[in-house]
Amino acid sequence: MDTPRTGIPDHLASRMSMAEQHAYLRERFSRRRLLRTGAAGAGGVAGAGLLSGAACDAPSPSASPAPTLVPSTAATRVDGSLVAPFGRHLAFGADPRTQMRISWQVPFAVRRPYVRVGLRPWELSRKIEAEVRPLHTPPLSEKLPSVDQLYLHAALDGLRPGTTYYYGAGHDGFDPADPRRFGTLGTFRTAPAKAERFVFTAFGDQGVSYDALANDQLILGQNPSFHLHAGDICYADSSGHGTDADTYDARVWDQFLAQTESVASRVPWMVTTGNHDMEAWYSPDGYGGQLARWSLPESGPDPRKAPGVYSFTYGNVGVVALDANDVSHEIPANRGCTGGRQTRWLDRTLGRLRGDDGIDFIVVFFHHCAFSTTSAHASDGGVRDAWVPLFDKHRVDLVVNGHNHIYERTDAIRHGAVGRRVSIGETTDPTRDGTVYVTAGGAGAKLYSFPVPDSYEGHEKELGQVDTYHWTKDREKAPEAVEWSRVRYTGFSFLAVEAEPGGRPALRVTALAESGERVDHFTVRRGR
Repeated sequence: MDTPRTGIPDHLASRMSMAEQHAYLRERFSRRRLLRTGAAGAGGVAGAGLLSGAACDAPSPSASPAPTLVPSTAATRVDGSLVAPFGRHLAFGADPRTQMRISWQVPFAVRRPYVRVGLRPWELSRKIEAEVRPLHTPPLSEKLPSVDQLYLHAALDGLRPGTTYYYGAGHDGFDPADPRRFGTLGTFRTAPAKAERFVFTAFGDQGVSYDALANDQLILGQNPSFHLHAGDICYADSSGHGTDADTYDARVWDQFLAQTESVASRVPWMVTTGNHDMEAWYSPDGYGGQLARWSLPESGPDPRKAPGVYSFTYGNVGVVALDANDVSHEIPANRGCTGGRQTRWLDRTLGRLRGDDGIDFIVVFFHHCAFSTTSAHASDGGVRDAWVPLFDKHRVDLVVNGHNHIYERTDAIRHGAVGRRVSIGETTDPTRDGTVYVTAGGAGAKLYSFPVPDSYEGHEKELGQVDTYHWTKDREKAPEAVEWSRVRYTGFSFLAVEAEPGGRPALRVTALAESGERVDHFTVRRGR
């Protein structure tokens, strides 16, 4: 959706970088104002003056593992036995075979938080200390209160591959090993030592809604080994229009993580960054909030500044997460923020993965679309210019995007044109045909529309071309007539991808509607 501009006049926000938005908010909500509103516990407010240059290169609280803002709740403690952890979510470390990261929240400050883990629920013998990452949000609108949030993270290393573990989050007064707390335990399974069949799921643009919850429950039925979330995670910044009705409500994150817990507490929830996930209050690059809430693989070019950029390998699939805010023409608030480092890292990473004999397929996911035809955002020319040539060069097998709140799937594309038509149910070979791009933005946020009729399984409407547009560097819509839009579905949905190793490895890609109805499927097989 649109650029987050909470509390910033529209005529300013439209030309401000994230660093400038951060400085504006910090000046507006100065220490004096916080004292007047009773939020003096915030601490460390940045000085006045607008920052210039690329946001990711600006000094930032997010340069350290935890934001430096200290919440007022740090001085408020209650009996630990009365404080229950909530909002649990998992993520892989750099090696999914041996590393898992467990994250959660507590509503009040607690003493000595930790995670217990073991091979049986009654043998949680291993105890790992947790890191606390506090986050303070002042009342950015007269209608909103000050919000203090406490995020906790525990790093589990040295795990056994292909093994199911039980775990529980605790602190002084709340021991998950106590039989009375067994109902709070969760489980996870590490990646196998050798490639075997598995399923992963993916979508973007979720938010908090009935449809988002329904998609989560349907995902559980796929028994996925992990889930990819392609940005615009919870919409705490609801619209980003810069009007009086525009609000940033940090409490929406509490709702989102509670909504997602039934899945994310057992399925690693691998996120990347959308435009709505740039939250200007916390840091000049907009990612201070992300760093507080998530623990992701630290394998990218600069994990302390770009948490949504990383890679990992699971079985025979290499997965790469990117931050498209860095290259977007449509929404330039963070454009160029890595100074090209992310794109150079992408080239190296794709080359490394493609050169690994144990990896059959490469899947890349990020937010803004390289190829889409919706009436809302369509395609981002910045993504096309920066990354599509690298996807061609390294013969990437599948690209997953969000941003457009629909399901759309292309033919195989090479050098910006159709390399091979891939109808529903057909098979494509990326070594010969090109890369298939999927927009899976129907996770739960309000749906968009197409300029032409839907066309999906059982309801095909073949068109020779679609009249659409892509965003230019000058933020203009350049018209184009395209032939690559093969499947279009206006509805809530997600991807389920089955990876099959062996002599003839395959990626079997299926799109499922919120009802469970299949709306698309195709297969990727690489030539040998």
